[in-house]
Amino acid sequence: MPLREEFVRSGSWLFRWRSYLPFVFLPLILVAAMRYPVIESHPNLHFAWSLLSLCISLLGLAIRCHVIGHAADGTSGRNTKSQVAELLNTTGFYSVVRHPLYLGNFLIALGIVMHSLAPWLVVIYIMAFALYYERIMFAEEAFLRRKFGRDFMAWSTQTPAFLPRLRQWKKAAVPMDFPKVIRAESAAVAVIAFAFPALEFVMHHATEGSVAIESSWYALLASGVVLYAVARVMKRQLRRWLKYERILYAAAK
Repeated sequence: MPLREEFVRSGSWLFRWRSYLPFVFLPLILVAAMRYPVIESHPNLHFAWSLLSLCISLLGLAIRCHVIGHAADGTSGRNTKSQVAELLNTTGFYSVVRHPLYLGNFLIALGIVMHSLAPWLVVIYIMAFALYYERIMFAEEAFLRRKFGRDFMAWSTQTPAFLPRLRQWKKAAVPMDFPKVIRAESAAVAVIAFAFPALEFVMHHATEGSVAIESSWYALLASGVVLYAVARVMKRQLRRWLKYERILYAAAK
């Protein structure tokens, strides 16, 4: 099979399983957190590094929220079986980078990996992400090129694939849809809210033999739980509304 077709085929397969990549690193993160505790020896440095790591993950979440909230219907979804794009997004974050959702994914996981305080794990994560998502982006762009032709070529020629070119920013054409963001990004919020306190538990236990952590991490965990619960309720109400709408449509026919 020619390399081009092989890249598209493997990228499409990896696309279906992209949500599970972070779980591959979970054992390595736990090992790193237990092996490199610095809480007692450098508490101020540990706090500053924890704050930096959290901010990187929150930046990734903010990028994802902006992209999802301003994306047109039928685009930028969480579909896993096949590529879907009703139109080509070229404004908002799509005006400065071609794959903003993957950039958001990268930053969310990077912050969590950095929080483990293991430089070797950060290097492994960056290399694995590059190898994994390169194929996915290749397959995605092959799909977009077939569907949108010259429009895709014109946009992709001036827009970088992964490192944003902020001077090209164009205001998003679609208004922000906050309910859509809450429904779509509840899982990402839950991951961040759980991962950082969990790593703190592990580090404190490895260093001090206890699981007592700073109150700020409890607040983060509680906030994540509340937001996730709200999102679940909103999803359930949306499904009920869609079911009711289909019943009314069937009755009208």
